[in-house]
Amino acid sequence: MVSKLVTSRSIWRSALLISLAIGCGKTAPEKRQPEQASAGSAAGSAAGAELVLTNGDVFAEGGHQKSLAVRDGRIVDNVATDAGTISIDLAGKSVIVGLTDAHCHLYGLGVDLENVSVRNLASEADAAKTIAEAAKTRPAGEWLQGRGWDQNKWPGQQFPTKKSLDAVVSDRPVMLRRIDGHAAWLNSKALTATGITKATKDPAGGKILRDAKGEPTGVLVDNAMDLVDTKLPPATPEVIERRILAAAKIATELGFTGVHEMGIGWETAAVYEKLARENRLPLHVYAYLSGDPARAEELRTKQPAPAVGRFVMRGVKFFADGALGSRGARLYEDYSDDKGNRGLWVTNPDVLAKAVDAAVAGGWQVAIHAIGDAGIGAVLDAYAKHPADRRLRIEHLQVFAEKDLARIVSTHAIASMQPTHATSDMPWAEARVGAERIKGAYAWRTVQGNKIPLAFGSDFPVEEVNPLLGLDAAVHRGNWRLDQKLTLDEAVAAFTTGAAYAANEPTRGRADLTIFDGPLTEREITKRKVIMTIVGGQVVYDAGVVKITPPKASP
Repeated sequence: MVSKLVTSRSIWRSALLISLAIGCGKTAPEKRQPEQASAGSAAGSAAGAELVLTNGDVFAEGGHQKSLAVRDGRIVDNVATDAGTISIDLAGKSVIVGLTDAHCHLYGLGVDLENVSVRNLASEADAAKTIAEAAKTRPAGEWLQGRGWDQNKWPGQQFPTKKSLDAVVSDRPVMLRRIDGHAAWLNSKALTATGITKATKDPAGGKILRDAKGEPTGVLVDNAMDLVDTKLPPATPEVIERRILAAAKIATELGFTGVHEMGIGWETAAVYEKLARENRLPLHVYAYLSGDPARAEELRTKQPAPAVGRFVMRGVKFFADGALGSRGARLYEDYSDDKGNRGLWVTNPDVLAKAVDAAVAGGWQVAIHAIGDAGIGAVLDAYAKHPADRRLRIEHLQVFAEKDLARIVSTHAIASMQPTHATSDMPWAEARVGAERIKGAYAWRTVQGNKIPLAFGSDFPVEEVNPLLGLDAAVHRGNWRLDQKLTLDEAVAAFTTGAAYAANEPTRGRADLTIFDGPLTEREITKRKVIMTIVGGQVVYDAGVVKITPPKASP
């Protein structure tokens, strides 16, 4: 898929970019290459290269370099040109090789694009007002779904209730997911439609918030959301495809050449595979099955399928606990701002350990969501049985105990972390866990210093998609707890080589390039914009401002 090739700059520009795409394999899906011996490029001469980038600052695996050349979708050793080479003069602009979001929800972004956004609203009343306006444009009786509320940004920081939604929308079910996806806010119509009443018991790993009389208030936490999700009509393959492509367009325009798709069903995987087979997937997608611990034994014999073009699903994701914002993350001790509450076990630790055993036996890479220190401890217990380097991942690793640091190292666990979680959570995180536990929160420098493999992502659509926000958060941390900040080079590495390591992907030498509109420096990270994205040698996004020199053989 080559998007936005025709620009107002010139007709020959379009022709050149199309020829570049064809020369780099546009007519057939990319073949996955064996890992190269060279640290930053594929072996071989650049003679006959389709593309040469010069006079820039390239963030490559081996360090910074001023130029690179592309041939057959791969980065080759030098920048020699011939009569058929297309040249791009970077004029000091920066390029990142292999920019990847190591933890996101690409399909989830596509879903969000079609739902109502209640992000960044100042109060529960503002969110209800937004829903009231949206209801005017939706068919009567249809479920109205949305996402993005965060009670931590509202006066009093209290969870919302069904009453405010009932006051504005009473003729149809409404369900609004919290910003982190770990809680949902429903109106009375939705509670009735799903059969949730005072008599409904809290499911394992979930919680129905209730008033003093035991009546549901309208908020469901973690596994309690399954009571609703199982009643919603499933999306058709056509709808899934539409959502994937819409989200992928945004991701590539913001510079991502690959993503780790965290937790999808078999139906969604089938659509990804179809798009990849048809060469319509514009970026690399390394996917993780949404694992059901109760059925994990099936994974012993159902091994991962081979890669198809730019798509592969070799991993499976489980949950240990919930989220810190909704106080569902499991802690060793009580929440500092909620005595008697230590959070939730979304999956019982014994069940989780058995699920890991089954998945590893079947050849699956395991990734487990664990935010609280006790949740992380349970993951380490499960991983301790598999001491070999199996690229086992801890997703978020948000608040870890000092006593568990050595175990993170000994289990070879990968720290899959999200820098913008720190800048989003910093206004209230210490209130949740206290002054001592916060020392092990969002602790990237500690992870780096202990040589724990580090991969960065955004968790979009929980956070914004833009990777520059992640780089900025990693480097500057919103001026919060600066002892844990990273350098720009370290942050870029976590979004590139760290992400590749976390997926066990042989990506060295692949021509996945993100070109920015100027030099990427620590002082001006968020001022930059992406002006071209190249995946496997194919131009998938072009803002029309890159200076391109046509081949000498061109008329």
